[in-house]
Amino acid sequence: MADTSDFKNGIVLRIDNQLQQIIEFQHVKPGKGPAFVRTKLKNVISGKVVDKTFNAGVKVEIANVDRRDMTYLYHDGADYIFMDGDTFDQISIGQQTIGKASGFLLENMQVQVATNEGEVLYVELPVTVELKVSHTEPGLQGDRSSAGTKPATLETGAEVQVPLFINEGDKLKIDSRDGSYLGRVNA
Repeated sequence: MADTSDFKNGIVLRIDNQLQQIIEFQHVKPGKGPAFVRTKLKNVISGKVVDKTFNAGVKVEIANVDRRDMTYLYHDGADYIFMDGDTFDQISIGQQTIGKASGFLLENMQVQVATNEGEVLYVELPVTVELKVSHTEPGLQGDRSSAGTKPATLETGAEVQVPLFINEGDKLKIDSRDGSYLGRVNA
């Protein structure tokens, strides 16, 4: 148990049997009335973000979340297999836990796997990933501005919007959080 003075961004609280991660918080001391803490909480399982206000000094249960660096090995049916680099233990994580991040996973990629009491909560990829374009329509001659975009399929099967000058075989830098194009990587 901890109180509101122990709040930090990133810690996970257990509220109403739900795991909620603090995205941001603010201690408020109004001129009149008691102090309070305004927080923005993200549900670890569903990803839903809510605002919640706590009175100052309220006791809240902090959940023990273990974050481990793991290596993605391969995709096996509906499961993704990861290996702990220290113990060489392999774990299997389902598609529903990984979610949209599965479109940016490459074999041997280093990721962080967060667990609570042996249950996998989420998989966190690096913020940027470098992936090759496996298919895209050719851009028209003269389409060299950044005004237009076209769909491109990456080597992992994910589809992202890219500028018109991108060709098949180009290596791109992609933001793994939202799938947005960040730039071309020089090979």
